[in-house]
Amino acid sequence: MKTIPKQMKFRFLLLLFIFISVHSNAEPIVLDEFRNIKVAVHRAIESSAVTDSLYLALKSGSTESPLIVAYIGTLEALKAKHSWNPYNKIRYVSLSQKTMKKAVEQDPNNLEIRFMRFTIQHYTPSFLGFSKDLEEDRKAIVRQFKNRKFGLADAPLIRNIAAFMIESDRCLKEELIVFKKYI
Repeated sequence: MKTIPKQMKFRFLLLLFIFISVHSNAEPIVLDEFRNIKVAVHRAIESSAVTDSLYLALKSGSTESPLIVAYIGTLEALKAKHSWNPYNKIRYVSLSQKTMKKAVEQDPNNLEIRFMRFTIQHYTPSFLGFSKDLEEDRKAIVRQFKNRKFGLADAPLIRNIAAFMIESDRCLKEELIVFKKYI
């Protein structure tokens, strides 16, 4: 498998969080909260201070929707990224995997949640043993694309997921054909 340059990694993570769709049937206050979370997660990619404050805010909140749980898991992965201590890196990646597993169990057909977990595991070095769900998530994402089951994901997110899956070099030839239809 080919190695993806760091710039490309961050570009795809950035695109992921910019285009994560917000549930259109939610109340306006909830929509604003999701928009604020998306903006903060975008900043958290490059800022450990934003990562820490958003993580604490989401953990202390009462909302335990699967999407919020997935955001928390993503922030845990970002805490690992920002940490200089190898022990903390592994601890946060482990915690992130448990949190993402919970989010997937709560909503196994949510394309966005599956994609967040896929990207986290994609960028986690495989020798650490935290990339065990890549195949399952890839298959779930492919199945949702084949069946056009995007949930509430908007067109830009769908295009970005398809582009990332192609660039990840983790898909079979026939899966690439499915994703190429959406870019």
